[in-house]
Amino acid sequence: MIEIRWHGRGGQGAKTAALLFADAVMHEGKWVQAFPEYGPERMGAPVQAFNRVSDEPILLHCGITNPDVVVVLDPTLCSAIDVTAGLASDGKLLINSGETPEEFRKKMGLSTKSISTVDASKIALATIGKNIPNTPMLGALIKVSGVIPLSTIISYVGEKMTKKFKNKPEVINGNLEAIKRAYDEVRG
Repeated sequence: MIEIRWHGRGGQGAKTAALLFADAVMHEGKWVQAFPEYGPERMGAPVQAFNRVSDEPILLHCGITNPDVVVVLDPTLCSAIDVTAGLASDGKLLINSGETPEEFRKKMGLSTKSISTVDASKIALATIGKNIPNTPMLGALIKVSGVIPLSTIISYVGEKMTKKFKNKPEVINGNLEAIKRAYDEVRG
């Protein structure tokens, strides 16, 4: 089983990304869970979302305390909370940052954790026109985790967004481009 913890701020789409990821993984025939955990329910407040992925039924129904992968949508959270709490020594940390993994490693004082970075905010601004880094981080997660192929998330997100934004093809195309770019541009 693979456990993933998402860190973001209200309005950045951590919950939505976890749900999109879960639905796409389910289409690959895997067992999955996705659930959020809220603090103060307001825009900009820290939020967490979680995923569990397995080839067999998941019998756990509790929070995730020792994730295999941590995804951070807002790098300012790294100095506000311990985003690496419970992360296994062989766990993967994926950060929305323009810094290289080595620069981020030095800044955070980490030595053994696998760190990957992608400038999801820059990609979101370029492709979607708004700093909502969830879909780019989804593309980067696909690359870092290897849980499902890129084609699966592109197909599923395209289908889901077509239903929601059928009269806004620029939103659909922008999000799909954001996923692809982040997948290609993730470092680490």
